[in-house]
Amino acid sequence: MSDVCKNWSEWLNKTRFSHLNEEQKVQTLNWLIAVRNVVLSKADIKEGEKIVDIGTGTGLLGFGVLEYFGNRVDLIFSDKFKDCLDECKKLLGEMKIKNNASFLLSDCTDIKLEDNSIDKALMRSVLVHILDKQTAINEIYRILKPGGAFVAFEPIINTNTKYWELTSQSQITDWEEFKNAEDDFMSAEDNPMTNFNQNTLAESLEAAGFSDGIIDVDTAVSKYTVDKNTIHNWLVTRPSPDEPNVYERFLNYFPKEKVDKYCAELEHALSGKEVEIKTNTVFIKAIK
Repeated sequence: MSDVCKNWSEWLNKTRFSHLNEEQKVQTLNWLIAVRNVVLSKADIKEGEKIVDIGTGTGLLGFGVLEYFGNRVDLIFSDKFKDCLDECKKLLGEMKIKNNASFLLSDCTDIKLEDNSIDKALMRSVLVHILDKQTAINEIYRILKPGGAFVAFEPIINTNTKYWELTSQSQITDWEEFKNAEDDFMSAEDNPMTNFNQNTLAESLEAAGFSDGIIDVDTAVSKYTVDKNTIHNWLVTRPSPDEPNVYERFLNYFPKEKVDKYCAELEHALSGKEVEIKTNTVFIKAIK
């Protein structure tokens, strides 16, 4: 029901918000800026520090650092995908900010930086795409100087509002079966997007060696009226270029005809209705 994106920069720029209408896109972009500002505030960056934006994507955090500090800090845009770094290089050239920025092609489970070399490691919605979170957090600890800080934002997807919570047994023929399937794939241990929460993150920080780790949980509740197109996009938008969408996940449990019937009933039940969606996220600050 949907095409696989060619690369991460395409997904970040085009696909990740394709299930939103224009009003929701504006709200989401404003929210991303607010998230960036919280991360940068918690990082408490000082002039002369060496900063790495790990899994930079299209550079939300990194460009935020440059807007405030320009060439008064050494900033590294780091990502495992060359297309993301190319996008950041292009944007940086267009902005023409005086800077000491560099670019590092590196997986965050094997960061190509020296031990004890970084003052602040920043991250936004990266661990959610990494199956082995402990190794990534260990690497962040390794590259930080003593007293250095890891500051991050992560969505806790397995606690978000589920489709079965928006409907009832009277609206969906096989409601109980689809509820069980959704609960199962939304808590799967072999899926990086669902195999963690604030408690497991705290455990990983402690296991890595961080002596002072703070995790602040934030719950956002949004209300809006949905239509048929909104529901269709919910079901077919990929959460990342290489992850299946919700429709495809249901196909692992049921025949296509049964999934199609469920989708039609979901559209009938929710189209034109106001829904309340809960999303949970965390802000992390840990000191080495």
